[in-house]
Amino acid sequence: MSGRLVLLRHGQSFGNVDKRLDTRPPGAELTPLGREQARSFAKALPSPPALLLHSVATRAVQTAEEISAVVGVPAREVTGIHEVQAGELENRNDEASIDEFHAVYERWLKGEHDVSMPGGESANQVLDRYLPVVNELRTRYLDEANWSGDIVVVSHGAAIRLTAALLGDVPDTFAIDHHLANAEYVALAPDAGEVDRWTCEQWGPHTPPFDPEPDAEDSITDPMG
Repeated sequence: MSGRLVLLRHGQSFGNVDKRLDTRPPGAELTPLGREQARSFAKALPSPPALLLHSVATRAVQTAEEISAVVGVPAREVTGIHEVQAGELENRNDEASIDEFHAVYERWLKGEHDVSMPGGESANQVLDRYLPVVNELRTRYLDEANWSGDIVVVSHGAAIRLTAALLGDVPDTFAIDHHLANAEYVALAPDAGEVDRWTCEQWGPHTPPFDPEPDAEDSITDPMG
């Protein structure tokens, strides 16, 4: 077997520009910059992905379409990998709402998976829909002896960080402080012989070991990263 699971955050959306908690599909469209970010990601790939998948959200669909046009690999929709649902905080961009979202999210990364966003999902609910997709991709493709190539999954910042931190055993201090910019990704490689274990090979611009010190320029001005 040879290949990684590449969890790619979509390109910049109009919701990101407005700094909104835009979580409910279909959500906002990509900005022109977001489309260019998707194309730049595709052009930087060393080889075309073996599979190209995306969530049901418009910004993920459009990101995958731009990638597909560059690499010549058809894009396919997958349910269950959309963004963390913010509930009562949906579409808010005031400081208090963003702080509340991140306070709950930080508790998730520290292991409190039963805590819910106000009127929204708990970490357990997110993982209950996201992990089956990841597990199927692994057992159906990545664990096969004759499989070769990465699987690119266009998804969403908060959902990716939660899932990747758990699967890749990434320190919560690192996951909390290191957001994903638009069109950045986390790369997970399945551990040979270990069905439930993954190695996190890349998190945005970072590679192991994952230093818990926050990025000097990292911020939460984009709440969904």
